[in-house]
Formats: sequence, C-alpha cells, structure tokens
Amino acid sequence: MSRFLFVVPPLTGHVNPAAAVAAELTARGHRVAWAGSPGFVREAAGPGADVYPCATFVGLQRPPELRGAAALRFLWEDFLVPLAEAMAPDTRAAVRGFGPDVIVADQHALAGALAAERLGVRWATSATNPAEAGAALAALPKADAWIRGLQGRLRERFGDQGATHDLRFSPGLVLAYTVAELASGHTPRPQLRWVGPAVPSRSESADLPRSWRDRARAMVLVSLGTVNTDVGARFLTECAAAVRERARRLQAVVADPGGFLAGTSDDTVLVLPRIPQLALLPAASAMICHAGHNTVAESLWHGVPLVVAPIRDDQPFVAGQVTAAGAAVRVRFGRADRTRLGEALDAVLGEPPYRLAAQRLRDSLRAAGGAGAAAGHLEALAQRA
Repeated sequence: MSRFLFVVPPLTGHVNPAAAVAAELTARGHRVAWAGSPGFVREAAGPGADVYPCATFVGLQRPPELRGAAALRFLWEDFLVPLAEAMAPDTRAAVRGFGPDVIVADQHALAGALAAERLGVRWATSATNPAEAGAALAALPKADAWIRGLQGRLRERFGDQGATHDLRFSPGLVLAYTVAELASGHTPRPQLRWVGPAVPSRSESADLPRSWRDRARAMVLVSLGTVNTDVGARFLTECAAAVRERARRLQAVVADPGGFLAGTSDDTVLVLPRIPQLALLPAASAMICHAGHNTVAESLWHGVPLVVAPIRDDQPFVAGQVTAAGAAVRVRFGRADRTRLGEALDAVLGEPPYRLAAQRLRDSLRAAGGAGAAAGHLEALAQRA
C-alpha cells in the first residue's frame, strides 16, 4: 500500500479527473488524501474524502474582454501566483500530516510542486491543460521566460531554490488526460504519459422532463463550462435560435448558469442552470462548446462530434487539435450567430466524416486506459527506487 496526496486548485474541471484517478487508487488498496478546497474536492470525490483544507480563493472574476497576452498575464499574476502563495503553508502542513509516498499536484496548483521540492517528496503532475503539456508556450520564448521568472520568485519563498524545471511539470511523471492524436503540433515532454480522459466513476442522473424528450429528434448539448458564465449571454441565445430554426429534427439542452435564458424553455430548447453532461452524452448527437479540454474529451469519449467556439486560455489550442483531427467544426465565438452556428451544426450532424472521426477518437481515448492507466503510472512512481 502506498500513500498519495492530491493537491488541487478550486476548479471543477481540474478536480474531476484527479477524483477519478484517486478512486482507482483507493480501489487498489492505496491510501489517498487531498490538499485543497474541501467543497470542490468532496463534490467530485464524495463526502468521505480525506481533505486537508488549504487557504484558497474562489469567485475571482476575470474581465470578459481579456484575450491573448492580457489573459495569460491575468491567469498568472491574478490567479496562479496568489493561489500558490495562499496554498503553500497549508499544503506543506498536509504533506507533513499525511506523509505521502507521492504528491500528485495539479499543474495549476503550484503549491503541490513547491511542497514536494521543499520537503523532498517524489511527485507527479496531473495535467488538465493539454496545450501546456505539449509545450505550446515553447514557441513564445518571452512569455515562457516571464513565467519562469514568476516561478523563480515563488521558489525563493516556498520551494527549492536550486531547482530549475517548470513547476507545472514534474521531471518524473506528467499525466496528460488526452492522446497523442489530439496533441498535434506540440513537442511532448519525455516524462509525459498519454492516459486519455479520466472519466469520473460517480454517475449523474440524466433526469429530464419526461414530456420534453422527443426521440424522433436528435439531441444537441450546449455548454460553455464553469468559468465562462460572464460572457455567454449572446452566444447561448444564438445557439438556441439556431436549434429552434431546425425544430423539426433537433432538440437542445442548454447549460445556462448565468440565467440569461431563464424562462425561455420550450419543447425544442430546454434551459437548465447545470446539465448532467456525462449522463446525457451517450444519447447526444452533437455538442456545442467552448473547446474546454474536459468537455471535448468527454464528448469524444462517447463518439460525439462537436461545434467548438474557443474563448481564451488553452481553448484555441484544443479547438485546433480536435478540428485538425476531423471531429469538429470551429466557429468564432465573438462572431458566431444563428446562421453560422446552424451551418456548423448541419455539417457535424449531416456529414459522416465528422462522426466517423469522433468515433475513431473515442476508440483511441478509451484504449489509452484513463484512470486505470494513470493509477498504474503512479504506482510505478511510488515504487521507483
């Protein structure tokens, strides 16, 4: 039996894959604990999860107009660095209290890597951002140098000042929840292991109003994820309009956490604050989304083709990858209207190559092993001399 400490940020899309891997390790007889925000962890891993609470901050609102370099600066200066500073003392205390053989640090929970360095514990990276895992920023040397400077200052306070590797990527093991086929254009790190999606084992209910679902019509899911609520009003409105123009053959379930479309549900478009995505995907014919990695991976896991409208961060990279693989049509988020969205939907639903590509990727993602493969790599790391 080995002991694994998962260090995670207060971000649902980062905690969910880690929870699937943690569940697999537990099923194999290992001890698992967490350092992070108890609410986020227990929502994903269950109410009985062993959590060492860490000081974090949630609800940080990023100005919706930020894109490109400005968005990258905000991510690091206003989120990742302050989060590392807040979590570092409690993470070190968690390591001392739990005594892990391996720390599994999310790539955006830098406190996990810093604690591993400072306390001499072997560690692995849980990489939920495939663009970073594929060294996408290597093509932007100034941005890469700036990030390394920020990391160096964190190391001076919390880590090993003699270390030089990128805190987002363990030199020993990086678990990437995708496959090489979806990482085109990037040079992989030698310690990277493509494990495919770590799909949570905890099932959601797919309950929808019984009178709403018309199985004679194809079902489309629409989601912009959990961190894009502030920019979704126009896009979700246009998505709903595109589906209603095709009401004879389509229905849509729309995730609308901001309440922009509240009160507009009908027998063609069902608007919910949150949709049980994993439960609905087996019956879905297409997904319209922001090209968030988890949403894309979960859709492809079920062989569902996509319409992708990337907004910021790694989403343009993910959109480029799934489009290059032939399983998606890409539209511009800021310019996508009901006409463009409708044409994109018609393509992924009506042209067989998109579904065939999605099904090919489904087979590849499932063959990668998911949570089981990730757990196996972590077991090997724990036993490494």
